[in-house]
Amino acid sequence: MKFYSTNDQNHLVSLKEAVIKGLAPDQGLYMPENIPRLPGSFFENISQLSFREIGYEVTRALFAEDLPEQQIKELVDHTLEFDAPLVQVEDHVYTLELFHGPTLAFKDFGARFCSKLMSLLLGKQQVKVLVATSGDTGSAVANGFYGVEGVEVVILYPSGKVSELQEKQFTTLGGNVAALEVEGCFDDCQKMVKQAFLDPELNQQMILTSANSINIARWIPQSFYYFYAYSRLQKKREKVAFAVPSGNFGNLAAGILAERMGLPIDKFIAATNVNKVVPDYLAGGAFEAKPSIQTISNSMDVGNPSNFYRLLALFGGDESGLKAKVKGFFYSDEQTRSAMKAVKATSGYTLDPHGAVAYLGLTDFMAQHPDAYEGVFLETAHPGKFQAVVEETLGTKISLPDRLAAFLKGKKKVDQLPNDYGAFKKYLLT
Repeated sequence: MKFYSTNDQNHLVSLKEAVIKGLAPDQGLYMPENIPRLPGSFFENISQLSFREIGYEVTRALFAEDLPEQQIKELVDHTLEFDAPLVQVEDHVYTLELFHGPTLAFKDFGARFCSKLMSLLLGKQQVKVLVATSGDTGSAVANGFYGVEGVEVVILYPSGKVSELQEKQFTTLGGNVAALEVEGCFDDCQKMVKQAFLDPELNQQMILTSANSINIARWIPQSFYYFYAYSRLQKKREKVAFAVPSGNFGNLAAGILAERMGLPIDKFIAATNVNKVVPDYLAGGAFEAKPSIQTISNSMDVGNPSNFYRLLALFGGDESGLKAKVKGFFYSDEQTRSAMKAVKATSGYTLDPHGAVAYLGLTDFMAQHPDAYEGVFLETAHPGKFQAVVEETLGTKISLPDRLAAFLKGKKKVDQLPNDYGAFKKYLLT
């Protein structure tokens, strides 16, 4: 399989180059040249398949030309070492819990796949993995790559704009993981990472790659759990809708990849906080990047989502097709807190702020189409990762899983960095 740049379909590279480079030279994101459709028999029998068996089939369809069967199995087995249970919250409303991995966030799936695939493709080459994070990406990548031979991880994150627990998950490891606390926002961090990838001097002296969702090795495996959720859904209604809490839009794009491969999802709901550039676009406006606004659902505080161009590419540039398949909703912090309280009171289920946004988007969409849909919203992180917000909102203490509590005891190891690319480049060169 070849992979093309979203900025130039004639720019084609191998799987190895797409994974190691992360970003195309023209700043485009890599996409598979062809999106294979899985056979009807796969979907007829999907409820009988395990999570790993589903992962084998999806990976084989995309990478069989590039990876031998044994490596495909190793890759999927390493990625899917934990479950993603589907939990009913209300009649016809389910949540897909994606927080049962090492760092209790959905990005564990992509980070583990990415680290394993890089180790298979790199051999003995040395590489620097550059990551910008607004929260969970940093912790998932840090833990996914921690101790991986030949890999140095450098994580940039905005000072004061991630939760204490998220910060501790990637600043306390040390070893081959370095954390840079940037005086700026997530978009500033992401901009510096992209500049580094395009810097000729840096690229002459070192191999740079990304483990953000701009990298296909982080993005593609997120499609696995859409197939898995569908396989476990009790479909009492004809249509299925998935609501995705969205910031950089990689997770939503992975769901659409699954749909393009044949998964019968009728609608996607792009649910955001007040950083709503994509909902505004879906409602008929132009796509216009804006400075990000800080909210209680901080992992979605993104004003210029990179994966928007993947959304367009998945529809072959057909904006009307994208807008027909994806509906946008956005919510304030006050609305988010109200949903957290209401769901706790009626069902006993504890939402984190990101899952609450997705819940609102799903239920508002389903209210517009009564009796038509089975709905699934993605719960992307354990509520304990946002302990202060959840406890303040619900007025009650929540217990932290042992894995999370252990991180809080660690000592923070960071370097301070101004919002200046020259300072970042100097850091990488020293």
